[in-house]
Amino acid sequence: MKVYAAAFVAGAASVIGFQPGWFPVLLLAFALLVHLWVASGRSGFWLGFAYGLGLYGVGVSWVFVSMSRFGGLPAPLAALATLGFCALLALFPALVGWAQGRLPNVASRPLAIPALWVLLEWLRGWFLTGFPWLGLGYAALDTPLEGYAPVGGVLLVTLAATAAAVLLQRVAAGERRWTSAALFAALGLGGAALQAVPWTTPAARTVSVSLLQGNIEQSLKFDPARFDKILDTYGHLAANSDARLIVLPETAVPRFLDQVSLLFLGRLDSIARRNGGDLLLGVPLRSAPGVYYNSVISLGVSPRSVYSKVHLVPFGEFVPPGFRWFVDSMAIPLADFSRGAPTQRPLAVAGERVAVNICYEDAYGEEIVRQLPEATLLVNVSNVAWFGDSLAPGQHLQIARMRALETGRMHLTATNTGITAAIAADGTVLARLPQFTTGKLEVEARGRTGATPYVMLVDGPALALSALMLFFFAARRRRSG
Repeated sequence: MKVYAAAFVAGAASVIGFQPGWFPVLLLAFALLVHLWVASGRSGFWLGFAYGLGLYGVGVSWVFVSMSRFGGLPAPLAALATLGFCALLALFPALVGWAQGRLPNVASRPLAIPALWVLLEWLRGWFLTGFPWLGLGYAALDTPLEGYAPVGGVLLVTLAATAAAVLLQRVAAGERRWTSAALFAALGLGGAALQAVPWTTPAARTVSVSLLQGNIEQSLKFDPARFDKILDTYGHLAANSDARLIVLPETAVPRFLDQVSLLFLGRLDSIARRNGGDLLLGVPLRSAPGVYYNSVISLGVSPRSVYSKVHLVPFGEFVPPGFRWFVDSMAIPLADFSRGAPTQRPLAVAGERVAVNICYEDAYGEEIVRQLPEATLLVNVSNVAWFGDSLAPGQHLQIARMRALETGRMHLTATNTGITAAIAADGTVLARLPQFTTGKLEVEARGRTGATPYVMLVDGPALALSALMLFFFAARRRRSG
């Protein structure tokens, strides 16, 4: 039981590594998991499962906050649902442990772990609509390994990060120590060299942008008695900005657009026109009874345009078959949205081509690039008030930074309660607002043109390299047989 406890602790400790500057903690924790797998023989499945329970049990504990505190689900049922969700996610590292334990060459078996991990992480990104949260590559931001992001996305960074952990384990175990140490250094040097490549071209001029954070408490957001105050909050913030592009968060107006006062919409439109630009407003749209969308509309000098969310959140935005009873037990307004068309193009506003994404859509890099290389800026609007003062907002910021790196585009994020931030094309956070404050973040945004390799090839390089590594081990197995 001690080895399983060690694997669980390693998984829980890995969550620390997602905090900026703490990547070495994840590196050491994953190296410990590799050591446990090497020493365990064929019990790799349960060691991987224990690691996964620690990683996701701590890392996505905010699911409980969302369902219990804000969703109105009884705490015991919310705890059970969260545990079940984490157990499902833990099956992916468990399968890595099972697969590596069946490779023939025990001494070199760890070298296959990064490839297996990437392929299972890719599977987790689309299985049952996908949940790519806590991909290990996100922890490698602010390290030389982030240089691989524009080439193969977060999966290639994950491949490099897990390979670094494996090489660290081999150095500690005395397995080809000098060769492993040299490869470890080469991974870092390769990433650092790629960081110096100018993948995209900045525009000659900047555009002034104002990102509004209304700080509307989730428990009050859909209270009819608070509706006018919400409109006043955003109207006041917008009126005090002279930016050419003003961005409001997801569902900043918590009613269908056809229920919103034309006076208020006219006020926002006039503010945008006064500034010679446009305003992006998060608001639900409906096209027919029972058919409604989580959308962003533009107001101002440019022709009216709309983006409707494509990748919906299970249980929060659509009801999976057979789970109507579960959703009905929670107090989640607008829990059955329709999907927007996946072929939507960037919005032409404020002289830019803006690729809008809503909520956790920016966790799916392969979907963000659908609007590239046409888009010059990325804009995310979110309402992470659902998760309170948890790990979720900080994790979401890390995800946004990775999307900026992958696409070579500035990424602007406007949220209800935080973290509202402006992120440079190299993933650097240029400015941010404190959480749980009302305010506006004024920045000068510079659009960019061109395409990184990731924009053109998406996850292809990471998946191809992982498949080649596994083919190599399969060939070794045939030769040894």
